[in-house]
Amino acid sequence: MAHWFNAGGSRRQVMSRRERSQVWQSAVVNGLLVAAMWVLELVDTALGGALDLLGIRPRDPDSLASILVAPWLHVDWQHLISNSVPFFLLGFFILGDSWREWLTAIAAAILASGLAVWLFSAPGSLTIGASGIVFGWFGYLGLRGFLSRNTQQIVISVLVLILYGGMLAGLLPGQAGISWQGHLGGLAGGLAAAWWLHRRSRRRLTARAAPRNW
Repeated sequence: MAHWFNAGGSRRQVMSRRERSQVWQSAVVNGLLVAAMWVLELVDTALGGALDLLGIRPRDPDSLASILVAPWLHVDWQHLISNSVPFFLLGFFILGDSWREWLTAIAAAILASGLAVWLFSAPGSLTIGASGIVFGWFGYLGLRGFLSRNTQQIVISVLVLILYGGMLAGLLPGQAGISWQGHLGGLAGGLAAAWWLHRRSRRRLTARAAPRNW
């Protein structure tokens, strides 16, 4: 009996440990991904930029697999540095809540961004970089709080919009060296992920609240 009493009495503490564990996991996972991108850039520099050739080539069937590879490669160190901080922070906010949200948001961003580049970028171009993921996570966090109406998530949404709202200028066409198609695709993927997960959550709540006949 004492065991069950203590377990119930420390429930809040157990939940707090789980939350701390999730925060640490988020920091480690997103930190390792950023570190991996830096290692890849080191290798690319040593190879004289050979890895950059793995980028997405529009309408080239052989380049479809590059949709999964291109986000982890960068043109140069400045390009990598500009993506590293928002990648870590935005990914940290999402994975700090749940793996399901993080995996859904990153998958949607990679696929939507990559397909937008493959379908709509200029012929002969080559696109690489994690900005599609960054825009996807930005869209996900920006919309999630307002859909959920959760106070904490609304605060995060507002904070993200304040910190990174200037990124939206990257959606404007005609900027040299910037893939607005990838940015727009990533943003659309993140928004779609937030909307889809919100609908799933509402359906589950509705199903639980529905009367059951025995």
